[in-house]
Amino acid sequence: MSTQTRTGITAIELVPTACDVGDLPNGAVDVLAVTCVPPVTGEGSMGTEPSAIRSHIDGVVIGWVVGEGGATGVPVDYPGNPQGAALRAVSTVAIGVDDVGREAALLFEAGDPRRPLLVGLIHRPETREISPSTTPAIEPIHVDGDGDRLTLTADKEIVLRCGKASITLTRAGKVLIRGAYLLSRSSGVNRIKGGSVQIN
Repeated sequence: MSTQTRTGITAIELVPTACDVGDLPNGAVDVLAVTCVPPVTGEGSMGTEPSAIRSHIDGVVIGWVVGEGGATGVPVDYPGNPQGAALRAVSTVAIGVDDVGREAALLFEAGDPRRPLLVGLIHRPETREISPSTTPAIEPIHVDGDGDRLTLTADKEIVLRCGKASITLTRAGKVLIRGAYLLSRSSGVNRIKGGSVQIN
């Protein structure tokens, strides 16, 4: 307890909150004021409430997309939202139904917590452990060569492709040659033989 005397008037400040008349100093005649100051007990004490509503926000706040964007903006929310409900944010990126629930980077026009500006979506790459049971099966490809002959073997299909030209070999025995321009030239006999021959 501290006591200050000025021209016969006593001002008394009591610490902590309990204000007991029995604590008044002897001889006090006129009491100008009695001030009870609560003790400071750390976080959550008067003047230090962590949940106090902010009236001005600077910098980027990480929030989330609540709904699909429309003509009136994108519904967003963020920790400490003073409205207690989703706010319509002006967005610099297109937001679709697939983006609902994603984290978003928010700025605020003139620092006003009621006027969010969505400047981008947060991308967090997901790491997934691949087990042998989930590893996709790869068809075996065999290559044999001895310097004179190269054999490329696949189980279903082999495709040689370059631009618009391709040669496809299938397991059913089909040979498909496709291209914008085909030229067949031989210095000897050029034979076309088959069970049937179709031209156009």
